[in-house]
Amino acid sequence: MFPLWYGSLWLCALCCGRLARGQPDDGKRYICRAVPLSGDASCPVTLLPELSAGSQEEELRNTVMQLRETILQQKETISKQLGAINELTTKLSLCASASDDRKYDKGSSWGKDKQNTMGDVPRDPNDTIDSLGKTMQGLKDRLENLEQQQMRANISGAAFPSELRDLLQRRLGELENQLLKKVSNLEEEKSMLSNATAAYRLKTENTLNALVERISELEKGGGDFKSPEQFKLSLPQRTNYLYGRITKSLPEMYAFTLCMWIKSSASPGIGTPFSYGVPGQANEIVLIEWGNNPIELLINDKVAQLPIEVRDGKWHHICIAWTTRDGQWDAYQDGEKLGTGDNLAAWHPIKPGGVIILGQEQDVVGGRFDAGQAFVGELSQVNVWDRVLRPAEVRAMANCSAYMAGNVVSWLASNVEVFGRGAFKRPLEMCQERLPNA
Repeated sequence: MFPLWYGSLWLCALCCGRLARGQPDDGKRYICRAVPLSGDASCPVTLLPELSAGSQEEELRNTVMQLRETILQQKETISKQLGAINELTTKLSLCASASDDRKYDKGSSWGKDKQNTMGDVPRDPNDTIDSLGKTMQGLKDRLENLEQQQMRANISGAAFPSELRDLLQRRLGELENQLLKKVSNLEEEKSMLSNATAAYRLKTENTLNALVERISELEKGGGDFKSPEQFKLSLPQRTNYLYGRITKSLPEMYAFTLCMWIKSSASPGIGTPFSYGVPGQANEIVLIEWGNNPIELLINDKVAQLPIEVRDGKWHHICIAWTTRDGQWDAYQDGEKLGTGDNLAAWHPIKPGGVIILGQEQDVVGGRFDAGQAFVGELSQVNVWDRVLRPAEVRAMANCSAYMAGNVVSWLASNVEVFGRGAFKRPLEMCQERLPNA
C-alpha cells in the first residue's frame, strides 16, 4: 500500500513540475492532491477563487456613488428647510412691522387710504385674520412635508439630522405662538374698532337728525332772523344731550357782567342756564337753580345765593355783575338791583381758555352732563362784558330802550352751536313783547 501512495505522490509532483516549467507565471496559485491510479492521470488543478482588481474597483465605485447620492439628498433637504426658515422669518418680520405701523399710527383715521407695507398681510382685521390662518395652515403643511421627507430619507438609509429637526420644530412652534398672539391682538382691535364705529354712527345720526330739523325749520322760514341777535335758544326737555355751546371762550378777567333774557316754568328748579369750565375747574362760573333752592352763582366753586325768581313762564332780563376786589357781586332782575354781596371768590381771577355751555352743568370741561341739572326753557341775548356795567346800562337793556352786545361774548347766531335732537334756534319775539307787563 505504501509503495502505491508513494508512486502517486511522485507522479503528481512530476506533473506539476512540467506545468510549472512549461507555462509562464500568470499570477494564479495551484494546489495538488492525490488521485487514485485508476483516475484521470492529467493531474487536474483546482483554482482558488479569483480575486480580480477590476471587481474590487467596481464595488468601491458603487459604494462611493451611494454615499454621494445620500449626501446630495441630505444637502437638498437641508437647503429646503433653510429656505422654509428664511421665508417664515420674513413673514414674522412683516407681521412685526405691521404691529409697529399700527402702534405709531394711532392718530390717523381708519378710513384713510394708506400704502400696504405688510406684503401679503392686509390692513383690514378680518382679512388679516384669514390670511394669518392660511399662513399657519401652510406652515403645518410644510412641517408635514418635512416629516414625510424625513421618513423617506430614513427608508432610503439617509439619516435626517435630529438637531436640525428639533431646531425647525422649535422655530415653527415659536412662529405659531407669535401668530396666535397677533390674531388675538387683531381681534381685540376689531372689537375696539366696532365699538368706536357704533359710537361714531350714533353721533353721525344725531348730527344728521339735527341737520334735517334745521333744514325743515329753514324751509318753514323760521330761521330768517331780523338781525343776528334776534333769535332764541329753545331747550324743551330735561335731558343730558340738549344744549347750546358758545364757540368763543373767555379771557382772563378780574371783573365781569353776565346778562341774558330767560324764560322757564320748569319745576323743581330751572336747571343750569349758563356754565363756564376751565381745565382743573369745571365750575369756574355757573348759574344754577336745582331742587327748591334759590338761584346760585358759583365762581371757582364758591357759592352765593341770588334773590332772583324766574319760574313763572314769562320772559325776564337778568344780569349778574362780579369783581375780584373783595368778591363783590350784584344781581339784577328786569332792570332792578335785587341783591348784593361780597367775599365771593375774592381776589380770584377768572381763568381763560375754557368752554361755555348753555343749558347744562359741566362735571368735566365740555361734558359729563347730568340730566337732573339741565335747563328747561328758552334763552336769548346772552352777553358777557369784562367789566361791571352801570345800573343805567342794565336798566336800558331791560326796558328795551337799548341793546348792548358783550365785548367779550356777544349773542350772534354764528357764535352759538346747538346739540341734540329737539334743541333749536328760533326767531325771538320783539323786545316789547318780552316785557313782564306785556
